[in-house]
Amino acid sequence: MTLAMGWDEWTKHDAVALADRVRKGDLTPAELAAQAAAGIAMMNPALDAVVEVFDDVIADPTKDGMNPGGVFAGVPLLIKDLGPTLKGRLQEFGSMIMQGNRPTQDSFLTGKIRNAGLNIIGRSTTPEFGVCSSAENALYVTRNPWDLDYTTCGSSAGTAAMLAAGVLPISHGTDGGGSIRIPAGATGSIGLKVSRGVYSLAPNLSDLSGLVSIQGCLSRSVRDTAAFVDHCRGGAPGEFMPFWSPAESYSDLITRDPGRLRIALSHEWGDFRAPPHFVAELERVGRLLEGLGHHVEWVLPPVDFRAAFAAQTTCYISNFAQVIAGHLARLGLEQPPADLLEPINIRLWEAGLHTSYSERAKMQAVFNTTSRAFGNFFEDWDIILTPITARPTPPVGTSEYLTTSTNPSVHDWFANLWQNFAYTPLANLCGIPGISLPLAEQESGLPLGIQAQARQANDGLLLQLAAQIERAIDGKWNGGRLPARHVSRGA
Repeated sequence: MTLAMGWDEWTKHDAVALADRVRKGDLTPAELAAQAAAGIAMMNPALDAVVEVFDDVIADPTKDGMNPGGVFAGVPLLIKDLGPTLKGRLQEFGSMIMQGNRPTQDSFLTGKIRNAGLNIIGRSTTPEFGVCSSAENALYVTRNPWDLDYTTCGSSAGTAAMLAAGVLPISHGTDGGGSIRIPAGATGSIGLKVSRGVYSLAPNLSDLSGLVSIQGCLSRSVRDTAAFVDHCRGGAPGEFMPFWSPAESYSDLITRDPGRLRIALSHEWGDFRAPPHFVAELERVGRLLEGLGHHVEWVLPPVDFRAAFAAQTTCYISNFAQVIAGHLARLGLEQPPADLLEPINIRLWEAGLHTSYSERAKMQAVFNTTSRAFGNFFEDWDIILTPITARPTPPVGTSEYLTTSTNPSVHDWFANLWQNFAYTPLANLCGIPGISLPLAEQESGLPLGIQAQARQANDGLLLQLAAQIERAIDGKWNGGRLPARHVSRGA
């Protein structure tokens, strides 16, 4: 097959640039889809990041209702295999028990994505129900393009791998505790978790019932992320809460630098601390921001971190127990089969199925006090920076973080999880925005994302700062380095 362009040229384009070339008549949506499919075919044997490619929308990008007049003009995108549903398409949640599951309707966000001109060409890998830190189970072992011995982290694992490998400029992810930001940080892309009230979870969930989980994207340029938010945001009819919009589109906002910001640095997050190398990298980024004119200082938010993480653990255990119970009921099962559901997820079901209203009320009270504490903090500080994780990216096969773990205590399993993934989940608890930017490097040579968080509904400020940084480094995220496995290098 003759491709529309060479891989070096392909990877120099972000999604907005590809869309511009379609509008000029240089490329067609079908050519973009064919190029992405060829990239998947080349890279997926090593990365194991794509569950399925939709050959029919490769051949005919408008088949499922993609709007070629949308801002992205047919740019291809993968859907994480537990995100928005696609009518008639498989959605299997990275789980043996969900094999063959075929939703009967599109999600509201599916329509928004297609109307924005994004061509959904397939499904990307995720750990079972998105619970753990890496897509490693009997179905898939998704590997990091920077070094195949390491995980991408998760749970937006496959999306992160394909983006880092240069196959796609933008793709879909979800974030219930860091699942966009953490894999973006481990693979060197931009990952934004938006504030509450931006992307709809309709028709089956809302920001009230979903509580901590949001939708979104990973990308390689700030303007791609800004355009995705601008064109995919908004509530469906009957949302439990008002959905908000900024006074100005993010695509316009990011063309201007922010004013002088008060930026806090922290790697002390309750009981959790980053290793010295991460702290040094965070300090280096702080100096970069001082050079851009911002005030930077080490500051710790006055948050009861132990209470917050305990409440977050209650939330995850009880939420996932109900998710699993719902699927069991649909399948006519009273107990989760040990050969079809992973051990930690069975223990989640056992531990959380009968969580009382009183327990949830106590959890919500801590959510409230934690949100108020961060809110008061952001009265004095515009942004806080942390590393994206508190420990280095694990090698593939590090079972302590996986839902295949044999840990007999789900509470102990979560307590261990927080030792690594400490800095991201409280943003979900509070509904505040956070973004991972590929600005640092681990001692292993893998990328290290630096996370910026801001007050609720200040998503635009995060993107504005990210765009200022992008201009300052001449667009060379990851210091201009490319992964070992990259389409421009061949398979």
